[in-house]
Amino acid sequence: MSRGDNDDEEFGEAMTTTMLANRITPRRAGRPRSETTRQNILQATIHLLEHETVQSLTIEAIARQAGVGKATIYRWWDSKALVVIDAFIEHHVMRTPMPRDLPPAKALAIHFTALVHEYAGWSGRIVAQIIAEGQSDPVVLREFRERFHYGRRAVVREVLEQWRRDGSIPAPSDIEVLGDLIYAPIYMRLLLGHSPLDDTFVRSHLTYVYRLLGAPIPTIEAGLATADDRQ
Repeated sequence: MSRGDNDDEEFGEAMTTTMLANRITPRRAGRPRSETTRQNILQATIHLLEHETVQSLTIEAIARQAGVGKATIYRWWDSKALVVIDAFIEHHVMRTPMPRDLPPAKALAIHFTALVHEYAGWSGRIVAQIIAEGQSDPVVLREFRERFHYGRRAVVREVLEQWRRDGSIPAPSDIEVLGDLIYAPIYMRLLLGHSPLDDTFVRSHLTYVYRLLGAPIPTIEAGLATADDRQ
C-alpha cells in the first residue's frame, strides 16, 4: 500500500478527534481558555448525565459541578447541546476504536461489537437523547453529524473500501449503502427499543450480512461467531 493510501486511512480515524479542536465554537473575547478547564467541564457533564437527561441538564448545573462560571462555558460552547455532544465524543470514541492492524472483515466485526456494547449502556442513552433533541432543533442534529457522525462514518468507509480492494467482497458494492446496511440496525434498535442491543444481535446480524456478501465470518474473542455460524 502506498504512503498516500496510509494517509487516507489515518485521516478518517483522526477526523472525529480533530473536530473537537478544529470545530469548537469560535473563541470569544476574554481570558485565554484552559484545556484543563475544558476537560473539567466535559467530565462534569458526563457525571451529571449519569443521573439526568440531556433535556433536564442545565448550563448552571454543569458550571456548578465543574467549579466554573457560566461565562467560562460559553467561551467554549454556544449551547448546552454542544457541551453534551463533545462530552459524549470524549467518552465514546476511545471505547469504540476501529482496529487498524487486522483484516477489514475482522476489524469491522470488532468495531460493530464494541459499538453495540456501548450503545446498550450510557452512550446509547445519550445518543438517543441528542437525536431526540435534534428533532426540534436542527442545529443540534447538524452539529452531531458534523462533530461525530461524519468522522466515524469516514473511518468505516475507509475499512469497507479496503475490504473491497482486497477482493473479499463484490467489487460493485455501494460502500455508502453497505455502511448503512451494517450499522443502521443499531440505531433502529436504540431508538425504537423493539429488540435488545446484545451479543445475540451482534452474532445474528453480522452472520447475515457477511453471508449476503459471500464473506467468511471472522472469529471474535468475545464469541461473535461459532463453528455453526461459519458453516
